[in-house]
Amino acid sequence: MAAEDVQRGLEDVVALESRICFIDGKGGRLLYQGYDIRELANRSTFEEVAYLLWYGQLPTATQLGELKARLSQLREIPQGLRDILDRVPKESPPMDVLRTAVSALAIYEPSETQPGASSIGGAQRLTAVLPSILGYFHRRRRGLPPLPSRPELSHAAYFLAALSDEPPTALDTKALDIALILHADHELNASTFAARVTASTLSDLYSAVTSAVGTLKGPLHGGANARVMELLDEIRTPDRVEEVVKAKLARHERIMGFGHRVYKVEDPRATLLREWSRQVAEAHHDLHYYDLLRALEAVVHREKGLYPNVDLYSGSVYTLLGIPEDLFTPTFAVSRVVGWTAHVLEEYQDLRLIRPMAHYIGPTDLRYTELAERK
Repeated sequence: MAAEDVQRGLEDVVALESRICFIDGKGGRLLYQGYDIRELANRSTFEEVAYLLWYGQLPTATQLGELKARLSQLREIPQGLRDILDRVPKESPPMDVLRTAVSALAIYEPSETQPGASSIGGAQRLTAVLPSILGYFHRRRRGLPPLPSRPELSHAAYFLAALSDEPPTALDTKALDIALILHADHELNASTFAARVTASTLSDLYSAVTSAVGTLKGPLHGGANARVMELLDEIRTPDRVEEVVKAKLARHERIMGFGHRVYKVEDPRATLLREWSRQVAEAHHDLHYYDLLRALEAVVHREKGLYPNVDLYSGSVYTLLGIPEDLFTPTFAVSRVVGWTAHVLEEYQDLRLIRPMAHYIGPTDLRYTELAERK
């Protein structure tokens, strides 16, 4: 193998076949199981998209009702896991809490951890319980009592209710529902690939999702929307956008929320979130971040020709919905767990151990010397 054959970061390397997600980077399209993300965001719900990703087709009314009931039944946290969460320091990073909780959950639910087609039960369980885990931890650190499972609430409404004592409005619930849809899957991103690598060893679904959560924790994968919000707070007012952006570009600093390894045009998820950022901002009578983002978008595109990605607007939406900044990446996991588990289930159907090669660049002619002779 020659050095020029190495694809750093596996960029453009086709590792496997999948029916779950298709990204048209040049055309700016994202498809889940053949359906355009724009149509799903505008017409469906997160629960419908979860069913679609898991089963490969949209549910009937009966199937959707059964899935909603199933997810609401699975929201309860086992007492053993509650005991663990009660001992976690309140200042712990939420992603560490989530990673620990997902791994520990397998101990209390051994029947859901057998790899194979039956793992759909574990997929539904993890999807249902992640908002409960995060809500339990967040309410505990704020000194609030745990939230009941609230079976009457949708997945998005329940998550918002778990983070606050205020009932979410219909518009806020819809905004989060769409954000969850848009983040549900994105082909072989780093965390999904990590989950599939783990599953390819015939390890269980909970181990695969633990791998995915740990991968998502890395700031080069998750957390970009929080860094966008930090930039907006640094800029403060729209009239300072050009000054701050030009200064950062002169120092060769990256402006978060722009550009994408796959998309050569605007990320379709950013297009949809831009509109919802406006709607949520207007509903909350707070256009501060939206106005900053629009000015930032214009300057960065003019200076660098870059288009926004999904992270540019998601943080402003989450902030207005009352989601704390350190829960932005865990909120990503609340959505992406559907995609992770769909990919794990697909991996089990066409199992082949994922084992790439490395181009060795070290020495090849070293000889062993006795310990006493080494200097």
